[in-house]
Amino acid sequence: MPLKNDADRWGWISLGIHWLTVAMVLGLVAVGLLMQELPNSSTKSELYSLHKTFGLTVLGLTVLRLLWRLFAGAPAPVAGTPRWQAAIASATHGVLYLILLAMPLSGWLFHSASGFPPRNLSWFGLFKLPSLSDRDPALRDFALAAHEWLFIALAVIVSVHALAALKHHYVDRDRTLARMLPLAKPAPKPQDTPGA
Repeated sequence: MPLKNDADRWGWISLGIHWLTVAMVLGLVAVGLLMQELPNSSTKSELYSLHKTFGLTVLGLTVLRLLWRLFAGAPAPVAGTPRWQAAIASATHGVLYLILLAMPLSGWLFHSASGFPPRNLSWFGLFKLPSLSDRDPALRDFALAAHEWLFIALAVIVSVHALAALKHHYVDRDRTLARMLPLAKPAPKPQDTPGA
C-alpha cells in the first residue's frame, strides 16, 4: 500500500492519521467522563491535563489530516455509489472535520476564559500554549456549553459514520470500509444460486 492516497484506496499516512485520531478521541471521551466523576484531587488535575493534551493532539492531527488531504487527495467513491450517497458522505466528513477542530478550540477557550495560568496548558509538558482570552466568566460559560454540545454532535456524527461504513461492508458488500482497514477483505458478494 502506498503512502499517498490513490483513486482506489487510502494511503498509509491517511490511515495512520485516521486511526490515531480515533484512538485519541476514544481516550478523550474516557478521560473526560471519568474526570467529571472524581472529587478534586491531584489525580483529577492530572486527568484534566491529559484530557487537554489529547484534545490539542486531536486539533493538530485534524489540521495535519486536512493539509495532507489537500496534497494527497482522496479516493473516489466506490463504483456504483449513488451520487446522493457520495454527497452525504462528503458533507458528513466536512461536519466531522469542523467538530474535530471546534471541540479542542472550545476546550482551549474554556481553559483560557476560566483564568487558569497559561503554564497549565501544555502539550505533553513539551511546550506551553498561550491563552486565547483574559479571564471572562461569560465567555467561559459559552465555551463550556459549546464544548458539551460539540461532544453530543460528535457522538451522533461518529455513530452515523460508523453505521454507514458497516452498511457499506455488510449490506452493499463494497470496499468502502475495507479500504480504510488495510488488512480487512471486503465481504464476499453472495453467489447466484440456480433457481433463486
